[in-house]
Amino acid sequence: MTALPSTAHLRAGAAPTGAHSEAPFWVRGAAAQLEMLASRPEGLTAAEAAERLASHGPNVAVAAGRKSLLAKLLKRLTEPLVAILLIAAGVSGATGDWQSFVIILLIVLFSIGLDLFQEEKAEAAVEALKRSVAVSARVRRGGQAIAIPVREVVPGDVVELTAGDLVPADGILLSSRGALANEVALTGEAYGAEKAAGDCAALDIAEATNALFAGTSIVGGVAVMLVTATGADTRFGHVAASVQAKVAPGAFERGIHGLGMLILRLTGFLVLFVLLTQLLKQGLTLEAFLFAVALAVGLTPELLPMVTTVTLSRGAVRMAARQVVVKRLAAIHDLGAMDVLCTDKTGTLTQARIALVGSFDAEGLESPRAVEAGRLNSRFVSGLHSNLDDALLADAPADAGSLRCLADRPFDFDTRRATVLLSEGLSRRLVTKGAAEMVLPLCHAYARQDGTLAPLDADARARLSERMEAKGREGFRLLAVASAPADDALADVEEAGAPYVFLGCLVFLDPPKDSATEAIARLSAAGVRVKIVSGDAGAVVRHLVETLHLPASGLLTGAEMEDMSDLALAAAVEKTDLFVRVSPEQKSRIVRALRARGHTVGFMGDGINDAPAIHAADVGLSVDGGTDVAREAADIILLAPDLGVLADGVREGRRTYANIMKYVRMGTSSNFGNMLSMAAASLVLPFLPLAPLQILLNNLLYDLSEIGIPFDQADEADLMRPQAWDMGAVLRFTLIMGPLSSVFDLVTFAVLSLGFSAPPDEFRTAWFVESIATQILVIFLIRTRGPAWASRPDRVLAATSLGALAVALLIALTPVGSVVGFVPLPASLLGAIAMLTALYLACAEGLKRFAIKPSAQGPRSAGRRVT
Repeated sequence: MTALPSTAHLRAGAAPTGAHSEAPFWVRGAAAQLEMLASRPEGLTAAEAAERLASHGPNVAVAAGRKSLLAKLLKRLTEPLVAILLIAAGVSGATGDWQSFVIILLIVLFSIGLDLFQEEKAEAAVEALKRSVAVSARVRRGGQAIAIPVREVVPGDVVELTAGDLVPADGILLSSRGALANEVALTGEAYGAEKAAGDCAALDIAEATNALFAGTSIVGGVAVMLVTATGADTRFGHVAASVQAKVAPGAFERGIHGLGMLILRLTGFLVLFVLLTQLLKQGLTLEAFLFAVALAVGLTPELLPMVTTVTLSRGAVRMAARQVVVKRLAAIHDLGAMDVLCTDKTGTLTQARIALVGSFDAEGLESPRAVEAGRLNSRFVSGLHSNLDDALLADAPADAGSLRCLADRPFDFDTRRATVLLSEGLSRRLVTKGAAEMVLPLCHAYARQDGTLAPLDADARARLSERMEAKGREGFRLLAVASAPADDALADVEEAGAPYVFLGCLVFLDPPKDSATEAIARLSAAGVRVKIVSGDAGAVVRHLVETLHLPASGLLTGAEMEDMSDLALAAAVEKTDLFVRVSPEQKSRIVRALRARGHTVGFMGDGINDAPAIHAADVGLSVDGGTDVAREAADIILLAPDLGVLADGVREGRRTYANIMKYVRMGTSSNFGNMLSMAAASLVLPFLPLAPLQILLNNLLYDLSEIGIPFDQADEADLMRPQAWDMGAVLRFTLIMGPLSSVFDLVTFAVLSLGFSAPPDEFRTAWFVESIATQILVIFLIRTRGPAWASRPDRVLAATSLGALAVALLIALTPVGSVVGFVPLPASLLGAIAMLTALYLACAEGLKRFAIKPSAQGPRSAGRRVT
């Protein structure tokens, strides 16, 4: 029995493209691979295959990757904000406030449940990957071709493939006949990839003409492939591993975590302060302890999970109306925070279809004859039609008139052209079209515009070749067309010595989108820098950028990236906008480098090759027509593959963030100010300024007043630049507006104690009214950085805020409040509170411009246009 190669030996043959250690497997050649894998053209024996299956495991690229429900739940319970809310719920229940206990608990459970539901996204992406691979394969075992489950394919197997087959593993061709592979999902190339056995020195996977890869398919011809890598060692396996890999938390998750830590610190400071002062003043009593705990609960924004969820959900509904489907609610915020968008060109900057965009003859002029002849060739030739044939026939006349096809020779990869013999009346002619390097040697003359012929001499050929090369550098695909008169007796396509005349070249391109220039200009004006990350050649991408007049600077190839350290790449991505000939691994590496530089990164793609980068980005984007894998890995799906739709989504994301921040600023500053006031007052007053239950009531009514925030509008300035969580800005607002609230609270305390000599119950009632009025009414001021009277709040926000204030006043100033210790107040005292409230609001309006820090992150420099 042939000795089995070691695992390390086999896996070395499957190193990803551009690996530093060894050249890719296709460069070594078929003979060397047969020797390395101890295989032969007739395949392995059953015993050898069984031994290798036991050694290497099944050919499964995607592991299960599912976490237990308990593990997911524990992860969320360790978040600071969730832990604080659960403690607050427990304290509320212990103090008899069961309404607060139930409300907080339901909100937390709803938030966690929504998170668990969203985590299914990554697992669904893995399932989509599983559906993208073949289920059976035809392999040679002991010289006989048999069908086996694809999971039993092993390195060294020889697989037979025909048109329509999915490629089960990575491998090198032993033989082929007209093999054409669809690799668009892996490489991004829209054209079919010609495959042939033989040597290949190219290191780029897109130029590996003698190799096939798992996850691609055969769309024409037949091929025999030697399997060099299976399962996780394939390129497809690397994509699967990237999709399952844990990535750094997104911008929204980081913001929520930071807010939780901020609240935790403020709460700890306040509780320790109260306990210490009460201990020094009169010893630690049960009432003082409950007061301190109530302050802690009062500082907790219980409704934050609900407000964020409702705000994000409403944003999702609004975005759906703009043809943007949100799969993960937090991605709405991340979209608004995005300052760098990485996108492939196909389907976003181009129309994702091949179109005939022109033609030229030997003199560089348009050639209607070449177009007409090319269409006739495509109409009558038999065999498999390519996307170039489809593009030719898209606008062709439906009727070919009296023309008939007597015979044809379909396209094959030996001649790399297709030929038809046409008859019209008594005349016959041959029409051939194909690769220019195969058609031109057949021609002895070329047709001028007036129909006369000119010799295709060395000078004419040189000019024509130069023109073709220039078009190729611009990213165009060319087909040469020639015609020759045929003998009347010719009944078959016999071309030997036929006097072909060169008619011209047909020019094809994936046409650019007319809307792309405007859409990128909108994104750039909104502070989002667009970077193109493509598997195409540099010349193709450069030409597209120049055609669309897109702002871009710098170009980096995948091969150059391979020689860069992570630190060097992180520096390079800042000043580079075009990345070409990049592999799936390199796409995700670009995303990680940008995130390491502090950017909030979006990645937009539609193929399997884009899935790792989509997964690695802060916000992954795909399109409705993308592959299952890309759509499942994405957070947001665009129903229209247009960057203009994405620009609308960015504005909605920023509007959503602005509304969430209104609640965050309100919740931290007002709560902190009022709780700080009570803590300070407790030092000098002979009684507690509010009973524990009254504190909880204050906090609950205030939170309910803010449930209309998700419906509010945002300042235009907030929509014109990336918005991201900034705990420094939140703390700044808290430390400015919180103390302002405390100052007025202390003034209120002095007025109540010295001016009115209010007894404890009256004191508490009056201070409750002042506190709730200032907390609720100030939202109309700080919801905008501009003058409050210049920006009208949404009707829902006005209704919830004023409604909650009315309920609070009803409880405090009527006999209903006696249940919680409130008493009626004299008119003079109510008038003093009204004056203090008005003065507070006036000061808040003046001070807010210092508290609400304007975003320092304006639109980034768009760079210069590539030349």
